[in-house]
Amino acid sequence: MESGRLILSMLVNNESGVLTRISGLFARRGFNIDSLSVGETQNPRVSRVTIQAAGDEYVREQIVHQLEKLHDVLVVVPMDLTQTVVRELLLVKVRAAPDTRGQVLDAVTVFRAKVIDLTPTTMTMELTGEMSKLDAFIAFLTPLGIIEVCRTGVTAIGRGEYMLTKNEEE
Repeated sequence: MESGRLILSMLVNNESGVLTRISGLFARRGFNIDSLSVGETQNPRVSRVTIQAAGDEYVREQIVHQLEKLHDVLVVVPMDLTQTVVRELLLVKVRAAPDTRGQVLDAVTVFRAKVIDLTPTTMTMELTGEMSKLDAFIAFLTPLGIIEVCRTGVTAIGRGEYMLTKNEEE
C-alpha cells in the first residue's frame, strides 16, 4: 500500500440506503473518507463504489473486514495501486480577462485539458487524470483567478486481468 493511501473498490446492491450504511461504518469507526464515487455497472442491480481513505495495514484490514459483513456489499477489494488505473475528473472555472486568456489556454494545452464553456469573462475547463495532475493544474490557475472548482473524487479499475471477481449476475 502506498504510504497510507487506500483505494477500495466494491460491488454493492443498487438499492437505497446502501451508501448510508457504508459511510456510517466509516463514521462509527472514526475513519475519514477522502473521496467517494459511485456508479451503476453494466448490471443495473449492481453499483460500483470507489472509496479513497488514509490508513495503515491495520486500518485497511479493519475496514475491509467490516465492509464484508454488510449484507449489500457483494465484494470489496483493496486495490493494488501497482496494477490499477486511477483517475479523477475536475471541472474548474476561471476568470478569463483578455490579458490572462492566453495563459489559461497555454495551461489547457500543456495539461491536456478541454475548454467546455467560454463567456466574455470566464472560461470553464475539464481535466481528467491522477490527483497530482489535477492539483498541479489548480495550482497553476490559482493566481489567474479560480472562481469555482468541482472534483468527482477518484475512480479506479484494475489493469488487464486484475478485476473485481464477484459474478454480478447473482
